[in-house]
Amino acid sequence: MDDVKIGEILEPVEPRENRRREERVRAKFWRTMKKAARQVPFMEEIVAGYYCALDQDTPPRVRGILLAALAYFVLPLDVVPDFLIGFGFTDDVAVLAAALNAVRRHITPAHLYAARKALSETEFDA
Repeated sequence: MDDVKIGEILEPVEPRENRRREERVRAKFWRTMKKAARQVPFMEEIVAGYYCALDQDTPPRVRGILLAALAYFVLPLDVVPDFLIGFGFTDDVAVLAAALNAVRRHITPAHLYAARKALSETEFDA
């Protein structure tokens, strides 16, 4: 995926669109995360990003970037459809890595702790 496409995905949007993205992420994140866990090498950071995105103390710009990346992650059909084994999450990984890199300093120890706890309690799909 090229930087232009990633930049378009992570662009700021209206608050109403962020709310719509948040609803989509809340509804589909855990199911998608379980499917992707074996294919994505930095799942703990993604889950920490999820908690950061839902944290009302996170600055709106940071929440927007994370919600955009997470909304892209939970979409079943994107540039590379997620059902393609071995390739399905490669575009998602690129978008998530760019978003996490942009907001890394806003992911707190509390977000990381919540991610570790959630992952330790999660049963993953085979």
